Order: sequence, then structure tokens, then C-alpha cells
Amino acid sequence: MGKSKKNRIDVVYSTNPDFEYDFEENEEQETIEPKLQDLRVGLDKKQRKGKVVTLVTGFIGTDSDLVELSKQLKSICGVGGSAKDQEIILQGDQREKVSNWLLNKGYKVKKIGG
Repeated sequence: MGKSKKNRIDVVYSTNPDFEYDFEENEEQETIEPKLQDLRVGLDKKQRKGKVVTLVTGFIGTDSDLVELSKQLKSICGVGGSAKDQEIILQGDQREKVSNWLLNKGYKVKKIGG
């Protein structure tokens, strides 16, 4: 990520010539087993030009495992989507398919929203 000024933590200025800035580092968390995951499945259409998407949030684990879960869900639903920032986005209203599939795989699922 480099040593960007945006990533510096709690330092405005220092007169110490040997001072090193502390940078935020995003550490990947280990993926916990499905029965301990608490996933939330809901709809969203904010900032999407009125189009409805299904959001799956609450995943705890590595980005590669998130992408793998996203691929499986997109395949099951037959739609496009993406996985980033620990959430999965699927095109359209896929709440029923997604929640049923996740329950069958052993995840804890809560439906949120209307």
C-alpha cells in the first residue's frame, strides 16, 4: 500500500528527526467455521440508480474465502455480483435462494429489511 500520508495514524507533526510514522495495516482475519458465522441477508438500492441488489454482510474471514463464497452464490442464483469490503453483492432480489443455501451449508442467517 505504500507510505501514503492518508494512512498515517494520530500524528500531525514531529520535530524528532528519527521519528517514523505508524501506518494502518489491514490484517486478514482467519476464516471461522460456518456455524460460528453470523451472516445478514438484505436488500439495498441506495446509490445504485434504483436497481435492487441483495447484500450478504457479516462474513469474517480472508478475502479469498469471501470471493469463493461469492462465486458459489452467484452460480446458485444465476446472477452477477461482486465481493469486497467483507460483503457480497448480488444483482436482484435473491434473498430466499441465498438464505436457504447458506442455511443448508451451516451458516447462521438473518434476513434484514423488508
